[in-house]
Amino acid sequence: MVNASRKTPGFTGLPGAVAVSHLRVYDWPAADGVSGGTPHMHLTCSEAYVVTGGRGAVQTLTASGYEVTPLTPGTVAWFTPGTVHRLVDEDGLRIIVLMQNSGLPEAGDAVLTLPPEYLTDPDTYAAATAVPGDAPEEERERIVRARRDLAVEGYRALRAADGPERLAAFHRAAAALVRPRLAEWRERWRRGAEAAAAVTGEQLGRLERGDTSHLGEALVRAEQPAAYGRFGMFGRLEVYKGNE
Repeated sequence: MVNASRKTPGFTGLPGAVAVSHLRVYDWPAADGVSGGTPHMHLTCSEAYVVTGGRGAVQTLTASGYEVTPLTPGTVAWFTPGTVHRLVDEDGLRIIVLMQNSGLPEAGDAVLTLPPEYLTDPDTYAAATAVPGDAPEEERERIVRARRDLAVEGYRALRAADGPERLAAFHRAAAALVRPRLAEWRERWRRGAEAAAAVTGEQLGRLERGDTSHLGEALVRAEQPAAYGRFGMFGRLEVYKGNE
């Protein structure tokens, strides 16, 4: 719900065109005995965590190597595109997730670390990762757990690889998978993050000219989650309409 009676010109989404969601990390154990979500990588979006409760960690894999960052209440952790990441639940981990470029993650800017045979083309990848929205909740949970386990299998192979080539091959496969969607992504970026930056530039120009008219067009917005308990890659999500 928007708490305003008028709109201001330009971008009016969350500051910096970020997306916000509340996350309760899955407590499902995987084959390696670690509880948590589905390892994946973003290609154009940085991601940040603000830990609000519980305890856990984020495992990350980059060309620089493997790291584990502990997550406890008050921790703020973030990473850039190209970081393979896996959230681990140790005791009811709850997080506020901030995603760069609101709309792009929802449009597919995340590739799961499936074994290479599932990354050969978009149709093969989609068959292994899609979750039917109209399926019963028990069936959706089964599918989400199965794709998580498949991604953990590929992730463990990436971690065990001797040298960076296997990770580089995953980067290339991920880029090939998303290439057909890049024109759509660019348009979302123009409407979102680029527009947000352009509004700031316009406001700076007005202030330099002594024009304060935009300050009289201020508005206040507030929203409640548009969906509760949605199955995400890392856990159950409360998401907001403006993120999509």
